[in-house]
Amino acid sequence: MNSLRMTRDLRRELILGAAKRCFARNGFAGTTTRSVATAASISEGLLFKHFPSKSALYAEILAEECEADPALVHLLDLPPSTEALVVVVRNMVVHFLHVSDQPDGEEAQRLRLLVTSQLDDGEFARLVFEKISGLIGPKFAASLDRAVAAGEATRIGQEPMNLFWFAYHTLVTMALGRLPAVPCLAYGEAAALERQTCEYILRGIGLNDDVIAAHLDRELSPEQTSAETTESA
Repeated sequence: MNSLRMTRDLRRELILGAAKRCFARNGFAGTTTRSVATAASISEGLLFKHFPSKSALYAEILAEECEADPALVHLLDLPPSTEALVVVVRNMVVHFLHVSDQPDGEEAQRLRLLVTSQLDDGEFARLVFEKISGLIGPKFAASLDRAVAAGEATRIGQEPMNLFWFAYHTLVTMALGRLPAVPCLAYGEAAALERQTCEYILRGIGLNDDVIAAHLDRELSPEQTSAETTESA
């Protein structure tokens, strides 16, 4: 049984390795399950026993990349707390606000693919949302509970993960509007946008203003804090 399990796990890793090469070379649209099976030296039928679709393959690769990200590993290692909640939100804000830095880059392509999926059958989007929920959801919900218990946040509704998804989709919309060469919407005071976005989301999930200010002052770099102070002077 152990030998069979090991063989299955190794074959799965072989398929994922082949898929990574195919996606890197041909992109999502240009990659087929047949080409991945050929690259892995297996039949397409055997590939489907491990991954039911191309979207499932791609979503699993994204999940593995996220789990290997040192910043995410550090975040997930933090004990649930108000501070961890602020770190989660700020990392999300930084990620999405900088997708437009490389409009033809990998992250921008994934964002377009996510939106296209929701306009089509939604399979890829569902898989990605499921992976994100499994990775970050427990940390977000537990940290929000701690913040409420500490009197640093007000409970808003009975579904904490709804608050997470409200924040997530707000940021996705912001990122999409900034992707074209000429942004659909130009936000004012670009240097202060990160902080303003963080404040908006943290208030929206219930954190108190003084708590938000204290944590963001610690999280923002001295250079950013100095730049914002100069702008407001």
